[in-house]
Amino acid sequence: MSDSAKPLSVVTSLLSENGKDVELLPAINDDHGGVIVELETPMDSQTFSSSLRASLSNWKKKGIKGVWIKLPINLSNLVQPAVEEGFWYHHAERSYLMLVYWIPDTENTIPCNATHRVGVGAFVMNERREVLVVQEKSGRLRGLGIWKFPTGVVDPGEDIHAGAVREVKEETGIDTEFVEVLGFRQSHMSFFEKSDLFFVCMLRPLSFEIHKQELEIEAAQILLCC
Repeated sequence: MSDSAKPLSVVTSLLSENGKDVELLPAINDDHGGVIVELETPMDSQTFSSSLRASLSNWKKKGIKGVWIKLPINLSNLVQPAVEEGFWYHHAERSYLMLVYWIPDTENTIPCNATHRVGVGAFVMNERREVLVVQEKSGRLRGLGIWKFPTGVVDPGEDIHAGAVREVKEETGIDTEFVEVLGFRQSHMSFFEKSDLFFVCMLRPLSFEIHKQELEIEAAQILLCC
């Protein structure tokens, strides 16, 4: 949502088919000819359905294209009536669900949901050419005795280099500093059918005493690389 978004000049009521005035849903303009509705106040499904139908009619007259409705988890009772009016799921987070609707009889240009996950692997090597490796307690390598680099997923809003440093600290207790990205690969139909970007980062150790993470890591040690 843009900081420059301006509130719509919304009529507070609209004559519905049954002859009653129906309050329109509050909305703000987005930057692409659409509107964003963020609901916070509890509302029963019937009242919401009437307001939604009236609002869609009003938005169509105004030439609005895409409609985004952000429903917090406490208003999940409004999902079904929205879907019955033609809305579909766009994405969901821990606290809300985003529904969308395309009004005009033209090609739908609503952007799709985020498509990629970013992972990191940490190549931590000291001046003696020893490398930090771990064995995992879960996943495909569990119980196989295979040593690997510390790996993980970058958090939302986190830089790649910071994610690599954090994962090493969490899994092994070793403090490091970022040196460079050694390489990356892309794969598809991975986590929840999304594409996956994986970056291998070279890190320099700043501490040397290992304290492995008990929840995820079976073993951690430093091995001679070559």
